[in-house]
Amino acid sequence: MSVKILSVTLLLLSMCVCFSSSAGIRGPTKKRPCCVDVTNLDMSPEVVGETYREQASSYPCVNAIIFNTEYGQLCANPDAQWVQNRKLC
Repeated sequence: MSVKILSVTLLLLSMCVCFSSSAGIRGPTKKRPCCVDVTNLDMSPEVVGETYREQASSYPCVNAIIFNTEYGQLCANPDAQWVQNRKLC
């Protein structure tokens, strides 16, 4: 009898964990992670490829230029001089 109760309890707990973790995925992170902070540092040596994407400001996301690097996405300040130079190329 106690094995059945333990099994049901574990099943209910695992269902609660699944529902609570999936409920936390809302807003911009569900579609695509967004930049909430940007860098002004010249990170041009880290940028891979010539493509970039512009992100408009929409809370919690900030205005940013997103470059690809070997380690993932890089969120850069669109007003930084190195970003302007990189966009002109």
